[in-house]
Parts: sequence; structure tokens; C-alpha cells
Amino acid sequence: MIAVVTGASRGAGKGIAVALGQSGATVYVTGRSKLPADSPYGGTIAETAALVNEAGGKGIPVAVDHADDEAVADLFARVKREHGSLDILVNNAANFTGMPTSAGFWEKPLDAADILTVGLRSHYVAAFHAAPLLIANGRGLIVNTGHYGSVAYYHGPAYGAQKAGSDKMAADMAKELRPHGVAAVSIWMGGLDTERSRAYLDTLPPESRPAAKRESPQFTGRVIAALYASDDLMSYSGRALINAELGAQLGVTDIDGSMPLSSRYTLGGPPELHASLR
Repeated sequence: MIAVVTGASRGAGKGIAVALGQSGATVYVTGRSKLPADSPYGGTIAETAALVNEAGGKGIPVAVDHADDEAVADLFARVKREHGSLDILVNNAANFTGMPTSAGFWEKPLDAADILTVGLRSHYVAAFHAAPLLIANGRGLIVNTGHYGSVAYYHGPAYGAQKAGSDKMAADMAKELRPHGVAAVSIWMGGLDTERSRAYLDTLPPESRPAAKRESPQFTGRVIAALYASDDLMSYSGRALINAELGAQLGVTDIDGSMPLSSRYTLGGPPELHASLR
């Protein structure tokens, strides 16, 4: 299995890449971080690729700025040269800046809107280059990493627009890819135990920290691997899916054996698709 996971230096992308490595995949790990100092949260593409190797797969680090269309084109040209096709694209790269605050969007730096470039447009560009490789394979899967912020207030307007846009983008891509046996979905992740989230929680007084257990970043990767292997893959195509619910359907547990809980009844669930998209 050949996979590309974007934005995988740390966080969700790192966990997804490692989990796909556990299934034996060759994983192209993309991101901008080549040195730990490149981010206040640490992590590099080489470190993630090494963890993919340790997990039993083959990690290939590729430095890519997903705001650079030419660099993205070069990435997929390399995948084509080296393998000729692709099984899975995970669109996770997002330029999400700063920590959550109660400030209005007009009071935050304007670069908060950069998530609409690297995080929404970049998903489209990566899928544009990946689609011919997935089609050549005769079976494929595009995953946009999503969140309840698509339907609930979370981190502000730019974040919500990016998540809602990613859902609709997956649905429309699925419509056009269905005749080729390629699925496209958005998978909503819950609260993750990542470097960024730990740094944020450390700024809160102990009594204000959420008591709920956080998902490992690997959980979504396990769900993606199981979804791709499922005989019912195409029945899920076009939908926004809550990873906790999909994991339960596919018999996937987190790395500690637990079953993450859905937040559907507190934050909302994916909207119903119009008949023209089913």
C-alpha cells in the first residue's frame, strides 16, 4: 500500500502516518519541518518517517510547503516515478496559527485566514495531482481530516470555514471519482493528545483542564487503514464521518485498547447529503 500523508511532522498527521506504517504501508511524509526548531512544538518529517519504519512500514520524508503548487506537483510526480500509482491520500496539512482565544476574529492576526490556503485550497491541489494516480490503481481513498468545527463553533470563523469546506470538497470529489472506484471522505477527529494540545492544556489551571480522555493521533490512522481494507469502502464515499463511530463500525480501537467516544450529541453530527451527491 502506498500512501501520502500531508502535514505529518507532528500531531494528527504524524499519528496517521505511523498507524499506516503499522499496516505495512509505504508512507510519503510531507511537511515543512526539517529541524525540531522549525516549530515550537518540535517534530520533523524525518522523525515521523523513522517512526513509520519502526512500526513496520517504509517512511519517506519529503519537505513540502503546501502553499507551493509546484512543490506539490513535484511530490506526486515522484510518487508516480517510484510507484506508478497511489492507494491513499490523507489531506491533513493546515496552517493553523496560535492558541485558542476568546478574541473576535477582527482582533486576531489576519494570518488566521491562512488555514483557507494551507488547509482548504491545499487539499484541492494535492487531490488534483493524486487523483490520476489513484484512478490508475483502480481503487483508492482520499481522506480530508475534519472536525466538529464544521457544524459547531470552534476556534473561530476561519477554522469553521476550512472544516466545512473540506467536508463539501470530499463529497463533490467523491461524486466525480465514484465511476473510477476511488472514494473520498472527511473524517472528523475528536480531541487529540498532540504536542500542540498538551502545550495549550499546560497553560490552563488544573481545575480548568478537560477531564475527558483524549484520542491518540494514531487512532484515525488505524480507522483509515481499516476503511481502505473494507469491502464496503465505496458505501462510505462522499460522507463526513466521525472517526469514533466509524472505528466502532470497523472494529478499530485506540492504541490502549479503548474505544473513543463520539461527540455527536454535544457538538453535532455531519449534515445529510442531498440526493444528487449520494
